[in-house]
Amino acid sequence: MKKIKTIYVPMGADVIHSGHLNIINQAKKYGEIIIGLFTDSAIAEYKSFPIINFEQRYEIMKNIRGVNQIVKQDTWDYSKNLKVIKPDYLIHGDDWKIGIQRKTRTKVIQILKKWGGKLIEIPYTRSPQISHVHEKVKNNFFTIESRVSILKRLIESKNIVRFIESHNPLTGLIIENLKITYKNSFREFDGMWSSSLTDSVARGKPDNQSVDYSTRLGGLNEILDVTNKPLIFDADNGGRIEHLSYLIRSLERAGVSAVVMEDKVGLKKNSLYKNQSGVKQDSIINFCKKIRKANESKLSKDFLIIARIESLILGKKLEDAIKRAEAYSRAGADAILIHSKSKNSNEVFNFAKKFKKNKFYKPLVAVPSTYSKTHEKDLVKNGFKIVIYANHLLRAAYPAMLNAARTILANQRSYDVEKKISSIKEVINLI
Repeated sequence: MKKIKTIYVPMGADVIHSGHLNIINQAKKYGEIIIGLFTDSAIAEYKSFPIINFEQRYEIMKNIRGVNQIVKQDTWDYSKNLKVIKPDYLIHGDDWKIGIQRKTRTKVIQILKKWGGKLIEIPYTRSPQISHVHEKVKNNFFTIESRVSILKRLIESKNIVRFIESHNPLTGLIIENLKITYKNSFREFDGMWSSSLTDSVARGKPDNQSVDYSTRLGGLNEILDVTNKPLIFDADNGGRIEHLSYLIRSLERAGVSAVVMEDKVGLKKNSLYKNQSGVKQDSIINFCKKIRKANESKLSKDFLIIARIESLILGKKLEDAIKRAEAYSRAGADAILIHSKSKNSNEVFNFAKKFKKNKFYKPLVAVPSTYSKTHEKDLVKNGFKIVIYANHLLRAAYPAMLNAARTILANQRSYDVEKKISSIKEVINLI
């Protein structure tokens, strides 16, 4: 009998469209189809995080006529699966001849040659309708529940989850739409950080909780209205424990993925001030009560409670920070933000190294505002899962706006600043 040939078809299949079906129909002509279905983490290597998780995509794909088998493709390097399966053909769209997938294509051809396998390339289906459908599905798929849950998926799938501060809907849109390819690597921000500092400064008020939660929630809803990415809310110390349930429910109802609470009490003083005299840290017992209260108040298991430890900010020893991290973890914190105003990352890395050995270890969050020379790869190496660039968009906007205003004032016309600012068309197209 003639041997049935095997066809390997790598696929993300986030939103199934005519392009996917075309490749499957073409592949059927050559033999039995094995789909190499990308995991969430594999997809995140080369494009935006998938709307639908791996398990859901698997269920959809296994019900498509012509698909004989599905295997997990857990990296953007096909070598492992190809060497095990040794397919007669690998079928792929011809779009990977350019861009960040070129090296993968070259490697695939070399591996297939070892057993006489061949690469078949199908013309990529380019259609404005497909892009429109994908965008429509994306906008309609993100229910409140799915938006709350996506941060947990990101933490489970990525080496580092990258957040940056958003203080208004315009910054939210920038974060939502910005995607770059740098050194053959796809990069984007995974979500937004709602900072109490930038929320206050944007309203011309000091960062001492002068802006109440109701006001901040109003602004937050405007950002969430025009974006889909997850958002982490900076709740300072969470306020009075008696009111905490209402805050947690309001955040969750709005679609926020996580809340960060810091273990300080009394009138807030920004942690990056050199002089922290008069600032008091909450007792471990009291702050653990807040963590438990926050957990009791949430409806979704995927809404995350992040405990922010201020011991290093207040000049206390590493042992105090470790003791608190263990207690907060035991009380139900889903992640630990170890805060530091040091000019280098030594003290947060020392903390991470010690806490990693603790049986109550939880994912770590870094806010490298002062130790800004630290690369993300070093955060990953030291066990950090989330990095927050906490105030950079506001800090970038202020000098740009000041310079534009000064230039117009000096020249008594706007012509001289036009080349240094966005065109009206560019801003309108963003919306």
